[in-house]
Amino acid sequence: LKNYIPMQEITIAGKVYPCRPTMGAFVRFKRATGRDVSQLDSTDITDNILFLHCCTVSACNVDKVEFALDFDTFADCLEPAALQAFFEGLAEAQPDSEKKATATP
Repeated sequence: LKNYIPMQEITIAGKVYPCRPTMGAFVRFKRATGRDVSQLDSTDITDNILFLHCCTVSACNVDKVEFALDFDTFADCLEPAALQAFFEGLAEAQPDSEKKATATP
């Protein structure tokens, strides 16, 4: 299962939340930006934080975990290392051919 992305968690403001890409996260990102996740610019910090927020909101919804942080509060509480770890985890789950074309923030 090379493309399998394991369950991830993220700690925001001292609380642990589930966080993983889902179809709902892709839809949320598109609604917010008008662009598909495939067009996510790895050098755009706002895009990266927004995608992470979408992944957290969606995973919490699926797992029935209350999550009430809006985007700005989420960004205020997000540690840079958590953002980096999330995207490194995604990169590790990609096939080698996709890794070459995708950069992490």
